Amino acid sequence: MIKLYDKGVYLVNNRDIIEDSPGAVLEASQKTGLNIDKEKAKSGTMAYKILGSHNISGSMSKLKIKFDKLISHDITYVGIIQTARASGLEKFPVPYVLTNCHNSLCAVGGTINEDDHMFGLTSAKRYGGIYVPAHQAVIHQYAREALAEVGGMILGSDSHTRYGALGTMGVGEGGPEIVKQLLERTYDIPMPEVIAVYLTGSPRKGVGPQDIALAIIKAVFKNGYVNNKVMEFVGDGIRNLSIDYRIGIDVMTTETTCLSSVWVTDDEVKEFYRIHKRESAFKYLQPEPVAYYDGMVYVDLSRIKPMIAMPFHPSNAYTIDELNANLYDILDEVEKNAQALLGGKVKYTLKDKIRNGRLYVEQGTIAGCAGGSFENICDAADILNGRTIGTGEFSLSVYPASQPILMELVNNGTISRLIASGVTIRTAFCGPCFGAGDTPANNALSIRHTTRNFPNREGSKITNGQIASVALMDARSIAATAVNQGYLTSAEDIDVDFGKPKYFYDSRIYENRVYDGALKPDPTVELRRGPGIADWPKMPELSDDLILKVVSVIMDPVTTTDELIPSGETSSYRSNPLALAEYTLYRKDPGYVGAAKVVQKAEKARLAGEDVTTALSELEKIYDEIRGKFAIDIRNTQIGSTIYAVKPGDGSAREQAASCQKVLGGLANIAREYATKRYRSNLINWGMLPFILDGELPFEKNDYVFIKDIRKAIQNKESRIKAYVVNKGMKEFTLTLGDLTDDERDIILKGCLINYYAS
Repeated sequence: MIKLYDKGVYLVNNRDIIEDSPGAVLEASQKTGLNIDKEKAKSGTMAYKILGSHNISGSMSKLKIKFDKLISHDITYVGIIQTARASGLEKFPVPYVLTNCHNSLCAVGGTINEDDHMFGLTSAKRYGGIYVPAHQAVIHQYAREALAEVGGMILGSDSHTRYGALGTMGVGEGGPEIVKQLLERTYDIPMPEVIAVYLTGSPRKGVGPQDIALAIIKAVFKNGYVNNKVMEFVGDGIRNLSIDYRIGIDVMTTETTCLSSVWVTDDEVKEFYRIHKRESAFKYLQPEPVAYYDGMVYVDLSRIKPMIAMPFHPSNAYTIDELNANLYDILDEVEKNAQALLGGKVKYTLKDKIRNGRLYVEQGTIAGCAGGSFENICDAADILNGRTIGTGEFSLSVYPASQPILMELVNNGTISRLIASGVTIRTAFCGPCFGAGDTPANNALSIRHTTRNFPNREGSKITNGQIASVALMDARSIAATAVNQGYLTSAEDIDVDFGKPKYFYDSRIYENRVYDGALKPDPTVELRRGPGIADWPKMPELSDDLILKVVSVIMDPVTTTDELIPSGETSSYRSNPLALAEYTLYRKDPGYVGAAKVVQKAEKARLAGEDVTTALSELEKIYDEIRGKFAIDIRNTQIGSTIYAVKPGDGSAREQAASCQKVLGGLANIAREYATKRYRSNLINWGMLPFILDGELPFEKNDYVFIKDIRKAIQNKESRIKAYVVNKGMKEFTLTLGDLTDDERDIILKGCLINYYAS
């Protein structure tokens, strides 16, 4: 059972819940004997204390955060370091970890992947960083084992940067925010609201962390209950959860669209740090005797059953029992929603998976920062022990999240039991989470204990007529399904005794392989740059006036970053901005790149002092219509493309979702709202205007929008911007920009973050 509180709450002694009301402060004061007021109680949260200790602004309403540590993986770190180098980087000012868990297979694109790894290693040596070679650990497991510390803050260029269960506030952002930290700037945000997640009771046997996480995501995603807020886990139920269990819930908080998370710490957390030989990183963390929260998610762990998130979002969740009892109805609903999402581009069916009245799946995967934990894999092995996954279509792959975990699974016999059952064991690799590993067959259904099940995250290509589906499940129910050789089964329906073996950590694995040069730069080291690594193209400043051509209109309720710039095979080009940009929106709107390039050709002509109407003849009529209302100087009127999407930016933190648009001449996004702060930040850091449009859409695809005095409006901090649909009789409408810091305004004026630092 999950309950969302309509109002804020006071939490007294980490136990008693008092809903906000005129008498709430008095009641809290009487329970504690303390003189309480609401503002003081707001400062009683764990999040407030951690943010306050990292804030240098002098104001808790407008934060300027300096993080303790940074972490990136091999889809993002080359672009980050290239951006930082272009902005004057001399050394890493804080420990910065470069992991190699996304393109570690080095199987696509010739030498591109390993060239990037060598760039990463030489960068770590030159600038004083930490380099984790391929197959050693997925990014977030390494951070848990080697970086997290209670009360600390880590910024990562991956959306699942979540270490709250270990008392560390992790934030996942686009690469430019990492660049700011590397250049000793700050992460600037208003003080976020804090939402308590009150856990009570104990999980049922067979229910795993993914089940709890999916139930929470279902309750809070669509209503935006925790959007861009901090989730703070409290309550008596926490003591009933192992550390791996807490971590498994915590990492999935990203799918709620929250900003960060943090949990109460106890002796279980202390033992985690002791096992990993980092006792000094531990301290007890809990709210003050009275803490005020802006809302509460109340979770009775004992009432949550094994869950399944159907395609194509983690919030599309049902209990497995509910799905099995209403199979045709639910699959029919999923099919209808999928057809609307996929635009009818491919044939999509799920009801053909029903065999003998049961749902049959062709593949299972337990992997990554969510699924690849020691406890998940041991429990799965206990369910499979002495049984077989069969010789049919169903297959099961297991990816331990780090070499230390794999080593202990080998030592205690878990790996041999899994292999004997027919399971395939892989190394630490994030591929199944973003479409670069274990891609299912066309029309196949895969059940995965990973983080996401967006379209194409499993590797299929709609533009090539290929589509597969991913449903998210917990490792225990995946193993139960494997016992029945592909027929969907709840772990509660399997008779099993979980052995819960003790975990032993072998620190030699990292000591013998990871390069640790943190804060020890060696400027004599030459960077190794393969031919696939290219510099960012030059980007001009924002001009006085602005002409935008609407080259794509996306009316889906939510647009993910994977739809804006697909992951998977495109990631081989992540170090070459121009090559990667060729894939922008190519699964969602295949005509986007060509249309954007046509507009960009006109802007290049303007910058070169040439006749723009020769480059794009339709502009002649556009200029004439504008001149009927305004005097404009073509030389100071920037020309670019824009997209409209209802709610873009859910999902990955990859900055390429924005930078690829900018590389193709994109100058703005127009949206009803932005799904995440990180995507909006990426737009700003690449000099793109994050417009918000409230009301009916006044334009269509291929229309032109003119904005007079846009530069002046940014300089004058105007919140409302008048715009005109040129080819509709200069129809006027209003855009807003939301809150922008002074630095963000300057970045937009300069054209991008690189220009901002260069100036």
